[in-house]
Parts: sequence; structure tokens; C-alpha cells
Amino acid sequence: MVFSRLRKVILVHGCYWHRHPGCRFAYTPKSNMEFWGRKFEANQERDRRALSQLADLGWDALVIWECETDEPDLLTARIASHLGGVRDNGESR
Repeated sequence: MVFSRLRKVILVHGCYWHRHPGCRFAYTPKSNMEFWGRKFEANQERDRRALSQLADLGWDALVIWECETDEPDLLTARIASHLGGVRDNGESR
């Protein structure tokens, strides 16, 4: 999600594909482990580059993990904090 006026972005990462540290959904398949290891490392490196590029361009990025969407109250609080108290209609609080 992009909030151009605020120069903020929210990225929602799947725990499996983006390797959420310590998450039960970030397991590694038992077969073809070498392939999956390279695939996951490449995904993580791409994520690091993307976040760095966004920061270099003056964007403030928040990463929400897939498993965090199961806790709507905490998710709402994190998003509100990231957006700095912006109301649904786009007005500042």
C-alpha cells in the first residue's frame, strides 16, 4: 500500500516466501533443500534491496508479516502508528 502524500509504504510479506524469522510458517521443505535455500536467500536479498532503495528515495516502509494479520487489534495499532494518526478520510489527527 502506498501513501504518496505521507511518503509511506506498507508491504505485506508472506511468512513462507519472505522467511519471517522464528515463524512457524517459515519452514523449509524437506526435499530439494539446496534449491529452496537458494530461492529463499534470493527472496530475502531482494527484500533487503527493495527496502534500502525505498529508504534512499525518502520512503518510510513498514513490513507486515502474513501471520500478523491474525491479530487485527495489534495490526491496526502498528499501521496507525506508522501512518502517524491519519484518519480514514485522509485528514491528520
